[in-house]
Amino acid sequence: MKLDVHSIDGSKGAQITLDDSVFGIEPNHHVVHQAVTSELSNSRQGTHSSKNRSMVRGGGKKPWKQKGRGVARAGTIRSPLWKGGGTVFGPEPHTYVKKTTKKMRRLARRSVLSDKVKSGNFFVVDDISLEEPKTKLLVKLLSSLDLSDRKITLLVDSEKDNLFLAARNIPNVYLVESLRASTYDLIDCDVIVAEKSGLELLNNQLSVN
Repeated sequence: MKLDVHSIDGSKGAQITLDDSVFGIEPNHHVVHQAVTSELSNSRQGTHSSKNRSMVRGGGKKPWKQKGRGVARAGTIRSPLWKGGGTVFGPEPHTYVKKTTKKMRRLARRSVLSDKVKSGNFFVVDDISLEEPKTKLLVKLLSSLDLSDRKITLLVDSEKDNLFLAARNIPNVYLVESLRASTYDLIDCDVIVAEKSGLELLNNQLSVN
């Protein structure tokens, strides 16, 4: 499979050959769903908490004697029935980790990439490096590709400070290193714009040997 390689001014240059085992497979939507669910679940901290009656401070002394007052008996002011008391069956810290196998995660990313290429929502740019950290330079590139109003994931080969500073001011653009892009990063966009060198790294990572 071949795709056109665009320059930073939007013009088309030579073509790049993509590995069909990565960018030309039949998407497995079930595995993609499992991978995205796992990634979103694993990103949760699970630190929500509340205090039960044993954790609430005070209440060691019996409020009043057991009998003789004509009111309900009480053993502590920190009973869940009292204002300021503990919580019954409240949230407790726990993990939300959902494990998926390495093969499933790789298949999910290959499925998303293949779907983007098939639908024409995958662009390759020769080099996305910017000499200055100016947003207008990146906006000009996206305009030349007619992608100004699209939600975009930019895949680069390594950290690029100028590009990061330029992209952070554009609300519909997300920048990520190609080797660190998750299934959610790839699917949570309208269009993927990949740097040629970053695309080669991704191709080597996901290709079936």
